[in-house]
Amino acid sequence: MSRRIVIKIGSSSLNHPTGGLDDTAIENIVKVISEICTQGIECILVSSGAVAAGVGKLGLSSKPKDIAGKQAVASIGQGVLIEKYAQVLDNYDLVGAQVLLSRIDLADSSRYKNAQNTLEQLLKFKAIPIINENDTVAVEELCFGDNDRLSALVAGIVHADLLVIFTDVDGLYTSNPKTHPGARLIEKVEDITKVKGLAGGAGSKLGTGGMITKIKAAEIATRFGIGTYLVNSSRMKDLPAYFKGENLLGTYFVPTTHRLVGKKRWIAYGGLSEGSIIIDEGAVKALAKEGKSLLATGIIGVEGEWERKELIRIVNAKGMEIGRGLVELSSEEVICTQGKHSEEVLRLIPDLEGYEIVHRDNMTLMV
Repeated sequence: MSRRIVIKIGSSSLNHPTGGLDDTAIENIVKVISEICTQGIECILVSSGAVAAGVGKLGLSSKPKDIAGKQAVASIGQGVLIEKYAQVLDNYDLVGAQVLLSRIDLADSSRYKNAQNTLEQLLKFKAIPIINENDTVAVEELCFGDNDRLSALVAGIVHADLLVIFTDVDGLYTSNPKTHPGARLIEKVEDITKVKGLAGGAGSKLGTGGMITKIKAAEIATRFGIGTYLVNSSRMKDLPAYFKGENLLGTYFVPTTHRLVGKKRWIAYGGLSEGSIIIDEGAVKALAKEGKSLLATGIIGVEGEWERKELIRIVNAKGMEIGRGLVELSSEEVICTQGKHSEEVLRLIPDLEGYEIVHRDNMTLMV
């Protein structure tokens, strides 16, 4: 039974056809949250809509295309968005808490932990965390890219039991239902790799997320051991009944058997890598098939610069990402020791603890 859920709602479900926010949509999502809370379930809301709210407030026909314009509109709209949520939550005797996160907040392990502690405390206060990306200060290379990914990361941070992503379609189909009348809804997905090719392109003119971003979010969450539902926002009212045992129309992504826990969640999806270690096929097999640590003998190249204990990507000769991990040596030291046997590595780097360049306990595979 789910006792803690993350709900994500996007711009396409919140904006009014004439521009700005749809007050009815805000009312609907808060009502659903209220009904779920009465069942003893904790709710965290990841809500887009700041840009849409800003567009409406300024009377624009569409969101700006330049970064400064988008960030300015988001800054105006975020205040409008949280004010509307606060007003409606108050009608249900609920308290909202605005939490703005940037990519860098989760990239640093200590700030990641601080975010986790804050969210836990808010839930103890019986508050509803309302989370959005801090668009006003985010730079493009340090953005989550969309709130679908953010919602999956948040689900991992708070150890949620379920992630529900509301969208403008009923779920994942065998083909695009807008162009193929015979398309069938896929109600359950157990292997995400088999359905990635079914996703369409980008989202609406007020949103950034298409189906592919939702599948990627589901991939992250299910690797955390969190089941993920894609549900049409028009069926939002059915969610409380789902927790009482009734069916919910949508696509359910089943959690993976081998789940990421603890710091491996942060290594895989939270931290920002400083560079890459390129490995040969023998090392790929040792890591991916045999669960071994990375030794210097399998390293054939280095990209980027880093210091000891920083996060790096591990890629094969074709650039395919095999894993990520906390590296024991700096990039300069790895260059000096690549391809060498462990005894030679210890002779060159006598203060290295053990033989491993990246220990398997500090590594997450991405294949």
